[in-house]
Amino acid sequence: MTNIELLTDAHLTGARAAENGRSAEVVVHDGPLRQTILALVAGVELGEHNAPPAASLQVLRGRVRVTAVGGDEDLGTGELRVLTHERHAVVALEDCAFLLTTVTSQPD
Repeated sequence: MTNIELLTDAHLTGARAAENGRSAEVVVHDGPLRQTILALVAGVELGEHNAPPAASLQVLRGRVRVTAVGGDEDLGTGELRVLTHERHAVVALEDCAFLLTTVTSQPD
């Protein structure tokens, strides 16, 4: 069992201490399914990148902005956004942690 609250606290502490202002850990790796907890300090950005075949971002603490061709969206604690099929970037509007769920491949 994984305690997401404890991981959130630990990764926020880690991000605040890190030179790059971020901390991350894969917490579930089951076939093509990945769940990763990421923490960012305010102002840190994950630059634009492609989304995997299926992905979602759930904010565990703080606020983030997801920027994409379809428009920008600010998300706060408890909010969930699907990231599938669009290039996007994520910027921390305040110190934050989020759970990134991805499916890295699809069966043929």
